[in-house]
Amino acid sequence: MRIKLRDAAKVIRSKNSGPYELTFDIIFRTQELFKAAVESGVISRELIAGLYSVDVSEVSGVIEFPPAKAIKATIRRRVVSGGPGDRDVYGAQQHVPLFDVEFEYKGELS
Repeated sequence: MRIKLRDAAKVIRSKNSGPYELTFDIIFRTQELFKAAVESGVISRELIAGLYSVDVSEVSGVIEFPPAKAIKATIRRRVVSGGPGDRDVYGAQQHVPLFDVEFEYKGELS
């Protein structure tokens, strides 16, 4: 079955990673869901670039952290945090495009 990140994750959030970058954290509900997402390869630099309409070169990384069942992705901010035109100074409202990303999961949902 296909599962959306919003159903597989306990936490999906965004935040500043300094004034010039945004970080997206996806913390999965179980190790099995984390493993399925990683094995699917869905969370990639290309996906993040597409969701946020940036060049792949502006995605500085997608990092898997198994002990936390988490995947972290970081992009360059279009506008410096707090600079003219910034509409989200903390970067805390940028994670929503990740909600509907899907991947294949063969396990049971509880």
